[in-house]
Amino acid sequence: MKKTILAMILSVLMVGSIFAQQKVLTKDERMAWWREARFGMFIHWGVYSLPAGTWDGRQIGGIGEWIMNRAKIPVADYQNMAKQFNPVKYDPDAWVKMAKDAGMKYIVITSKHHDGFALFETKASKWNVVDATVYGKDLLKPLAEACKKYGIKLGFYYSQAQDWNNPGGAASRKITKEGWANPDSVTIDAYTKEHKGHWDPRQEKRTFDQYIDEVAVPQVRELLTNYGDLAVLWWDTPTNMTVEAAKKLQSLLALQPAIITNDRLKRPDFPGDHKTPEQRIPNLADLDSTDWETCMTMNGTWGYKSYDHNYKSPETLIRNLLDIASKGGNFLLNVGPTSEGEFPPESVDILSKIGQWMKVNGEAVYGTTSSPWGLFSWGRCTNKATPKGTSLYFSVFEWPADGKLVIPGVKNSVVSAKLLATGAKVKATLAKDGNLTITLPSAAPDPLASVIRVDVKGKVANQPVQPAK
Repeated sequence: MKKTILAMILSVLMVGSIFAQQKVLTKDERMAWWREARFGMFIHWGVYSLPAGTWDGRQIGGIGEWIMNRAKIPVADYQNMAKQFNPVKYDPDAWVKMAKDAGMKYIVITSKHHDGFALFETKASKWNVVDATVYGKDLLKPLAEACKKYGIKLGFYYSQAQDWNNPGGAASRKITKEGWANPDSVTIDAYTKEHKGHWDPRQEKRTFDQYIDEVAVPQVRELLTNYGDLAVLWWDTPTNMTVEAAKKLQSLLALQPAIITNDRLKRPDFPGDHKTPEQRIPNLADLDSTDWETCMTMNGTWGYKSYDHNYKSPETLIRNLLDIASKGGNFLLNVGPTSEGEFPPESVDILSKIGQWMKVNGEAVYGTTSSPWGLFSWGRCTNKATPKGTSLYFSVFEWPADGKLVIPGVKNSVVSAKLLATGAKVKATLAKDGNLTITLPSAAPDPLASVIRVDVKGKVANQPVQPAK
């Protein structure tokens, strides 16, 4: 009898365990960590880092990872070049530590970009780092291990439709100014026009449906199965995508019930969990209640180009992060490693400077929500609920000449106010008309962005949007 009862108890526990594992998470449950994180690293890496923007003795316009498409490189030539891909300086531990030290909470890497080259071992195509290069090792597994070590969430970018090497993949003819290509440097010949963007007959040896069934579906299954818990699957781009193909890929997400996806599987039928404005920060008027994430390059390219040294300053990127957070979005900032597996020195320096600022001021970003006031001409505001009220973070870009910041329409009693950079208290006076005046020292304590934290009682009501410069 005892054995029977014990067996019944174990059976119930097992069923309960299985049920718990199969629990369907709500969107809010899946998005909780993402909304807390606010800041992540994008990594564009692949065979395109070898030519680094130059082909056949000439610099190819546009972004680095599109060089095969823009230079119309034959499939055989591009694949032959991959034999030289040998990232012997690749140190995933160092990569992840740099992201963590920069204040980033998650990483999204191009597991396969539009050139079809897989950074992982795959049975679906020989066009991968293990079979097609002298390096011969999976690049994603050690990165997944490093992310787990440092507590960084990991996501995979996957080009589900465009693929210029695996036969049957789509090839875009679209030219835009949003980071895809430089329209002044591209000409579309007659063959490409007639062959739906393709320029090499080898690209059309199979149909798009065959490509989806034989390459995309099995590779996505491998990504969702072989690398532990994944936080994000970042689709890109839906060129020639069909509803039927999208359904096949979407169904695989059941392998990772907690995963987050973006809006690029197939618009508008598959909206995903968040929107993805590229190389731009939306205006307040363009935003709705949908979660969103701006992805942006540090210089002018996603994939490495040896001659692109036009980097944004740490000040610009920090202020971009604050602008995005003040509007309720996330910032996915890109690094394009070299073919040897190193981050460009400019990127390393920028990440270090951002990290120094984030160590002091990160609380003004993590877990915050959008500004109750919209935008200020002198800076941005984020806020965070606390057990006793609200913490308001005023990030000042332009230090007031008279030493005073005036915040209109405040109906909450002030508990305390201080500068995050120094910890020094500042005077915050609430007038009867609802104007909160913060009296500041004569000079800004941080030239990049100085943050004043003001703790108030209760929840702060939304105010009319203030105009920005």
